[in-house]
Amino acid sequence: MSGNKCVVYMEPGKVRLETIDYPKLELPVQHRKCEHGVILKIVATNICGSDLHMVRGRTTAPRSQTLGHEITGEVIELGRDVEFIKKGDLVSVPFNIACGRCRMCKEGNTHVCLNVNPARPGAAYGYVDMGGWLGGQAEYVMVPYADFNLLKFPDRDQALAKIKDLTMLSDIFPSGFHGAITAGVTTGSTVYVAGAGPVGLACAASAQLLGAAVVIVGDINRERLALARNFGCETIDLTQHGDLPDMIAEIVGEPVVDAAVECVGFEAYGHGPHPDEAPATALNDTIDITRVGGQIGIPGLYVTADPGAVNEHARIGLLDLRIGLTWAKALTFVTGQCPVMRYHRQLMNAILHDKVQIAKAVNATVISLEQAPEGYKEFDCGAAKKFVINPHGMITV
Repeated sequence: MSGNKCVVYMEPGKVRLETIDYPKLELPVQHRKCEHGVILKIVATNICGSDLHMVRGRTTAPRSQTLGHEITGEVIELGRDVEFIKKGDLVSVPFNIACGRCRMCKEGNTHVCLNVNPARPGAAYGYVDMGGWLGGQAEYVMVPYADFNLLKFPDRDQALAKIKDLTMLSDIFPSGFHGAITAGVTTGSTVYVAGAGPVGLACAASAQLLGAAVVIVGDINRERLALARNFGCETIDLTQHGDLPDMIAEIVGEPVVDAAVECVGFEAYGHGPHPDEAPATALNDTIDITRVGGQIGIPGLYVTADPGAVNEHARIGLLDLRIGLTWAKALTFVTGQCPVMRYHRQLMNAILHDKVQIAKAVNATVISLEQAPEGYKEFDCGAAKKFVINPHGMITV
């Protein structure tokens, strides 16, 4: 095969479809043979809010940065050293690339693998500063360390029937679940989720799956809040006047919750009818409304360099965090990427056995690869949808 259509970042506000080289079984930086890898024909690949940070010009992503880290595919080519994955397998690809051999991987911290990115711990497909791996919003992609990384679906027909749910296993469902787990959500918990984007909605659904008594979702986007209400969440419209603790108290009877999860990230906005960008807002909200001795999960993305930041401090990832209140309340933070492999098999089983409807919760909306640039524009305008790209027309449900 001679080419591979792929979505690439061109300049702030613009992506386009380009034909790049068909993937090789080759490592991206060292350019040496990758016999432990596979080539996938992509079945589904999703647009993520993290991609929008690059497309808005809020990272150091270069022109022609390939995009896409939420990948589900069919194995069509195997490296010599692949033993257990076979041609024809349908698989979910964790967005964080891991070698399976280093200290971090052996401890289950696959999100900070030490061997897949020369610049820093951790790597991902199609993302700036994350190792140079080609993106998966494409027709085909190469996946290294395939026996370790890939999650095989047990039955092809069953998987294709639930593919809109299963494609969420590559990132947002485990990321939302990780946020809930690290916030200590359990049976009977009261939970606040900051942000009703796809990760926030996935987190809210995860909190319900974990047995939370009340899940409250806060956002400034009313259409996204409506999605949260559709599967039984309480919601708070942060464009309305009022203090967040008082709004929490109206729902649970006290101005605090047992657990909070920050699913917004560094492009957060303040409260009120016409909010401005205020990067630490969502973090400080969770500090304010989490009970003494509680936990806060932070799957929301924060960066070390933000060229479009609202002030000089935020440009280098330095935010006005209420660390004094955090200390006084003895709160626990858990930050960083989700180690997808820690959760994806269990969450796959929850999907296959009808314990959760994650595609419905996030309003999964299927588009073609050619429609991806328009999908980016719509998503950037706050669409209450999770766009699932269907490069080969294999999604028919």
